[in-house]
Amino acid sequence: MRLVHAADIHLDSPLLGLARLGDDALAHLLREATRRALENLTELTVTVAADGLLLAGDIYDGEWRDYGTGRFFVEQMGRLHDEQIPVFLVRGNHDAQSEITRSLSLPPNVTVFAADEAGTVTVDEIGLAVHGQSYATRDVGANLARAYPDAIGGMVNVGLLHTAVDGAEGHAPYAPCTVDDLTRTGYDYFALGHVHTHRIFGDGERVAAFSGNLQGRNPRETGPKGALVVELEPDRGPVLRLEPCDVARWASLRIDIAACRTFDDVLACVSGHLQATRNDAGARPVVARIVIVGTSPAASALIDEERLREELQTVAAGLTMALEKIEVRVASPRPPASVDPELMAAIRAAAADLAGDTDRLAVLAGPLEREVGRALRRAGLLDLNDRATLADLAHRAGAGLFTRLVGDEEA
Repeated sequence: MRLVHAADIHLDSPLLGLARLGDDALAHLLREATRRALENLTELTVTVAADGLLLAGDIYDGEWRDYGTGRFFVEQMGRLHDEQIPVFLVRGNHDAQSEITRSLSLPPNVTVFAADEAGTVTVDEIGLAVHGQSYATRDVGANLARAYPDAIGGMVNVGLLHTAVDGAEGHAPYAPCTVDDLTRTGYDYFALGHVHTHRIFGDGERVAAFSGNLQGRNPRETGPKGALVVELEPDRGPVLRLEPCDVARWASLRIDIAACRTFDDVLACVSGHLQATRNDAGARPVVARIVIVGTSPAASALIDEERLREELQTVAAGLTMALEKIEVRVASPRPPASVDPELMAAIRAAAADLAGDTDRLAVLAGPLEREVGRALRRAGLLDLNDRATLADLAHRAGAGLFTRLVGDEEA
């Protein structure tokens, strides 16, 4: 039996901050990316001749802006209906019953599991039993997995659940459960949603997995994104392979320039990393965030950040890439003797004191948070409510001033 497992499509999810990419065509592609990724999922499901498609929640990003969002999903499911491929779907926190007030009729091949309790649907002609439960509201705090029914003997049993397994660090603890809660059901495979990175739990005959989201939507959602093709055979554990469905890819590159001595060395080093990232992405457009780090003799040469940015933008354009952000966090190996050591010590101490005083940092960041904090978070740029982020900014401010003083003296 062959199934395709996907989740967290977030159809028509708004992507903010695209104008700063300076590439109108790429910005338009990213706005349409979730739709194109869903088309790729449909094509994948047909191409591999799947016996079913499993959708583990967050098909939508919340209430539709208009009926076009729902109509597009219906059209894709309609193609699978024409191919006689059943679809099994649970609602997650973003598309819970309380979050989506508009509705359109789905094709008869689509089963949406109810939210009041876990249910089971069987496809007797292929020996498949699918168990699942949707969210009634966005904030589900109960462990839904514990109430899932036991496996049905003589059939391939699959579970569908939108959940935070074992805490799911970095994600809201919706429908929290443990791996033991999942495996005690005896299901051959548990298709999970909510976590946007691909993860697998268990091995052998009982496996649970997050497929990750279908398309990266911001600089934090990096690397290949897509769906899992799940092969199930008697007396053998599920065999999984991730098939990319994304149409554009985000990359976050932390590049150490400790071995670089000159500006040209830095440019060559960064260019090499960009080329490797370009190769990994295939023909897809890539949006990259670059963080240059390390203690290097080239630190003072990077003071002219405008020149660095323009040089790297030229390299990226030649590779059909866009640079979302460039950060420089470098230090010189040693300050010139003519720079007052007491001044340098005072800068380090001031930065350390400020970084350690998170209450003061929060007060300083307060006006900016009220003005643009929400927009910065939605664009995936900065969380001004996060104390660790504010402390990191303070450390970087001290290091940046230190490097500029050293560079000015050397110049």
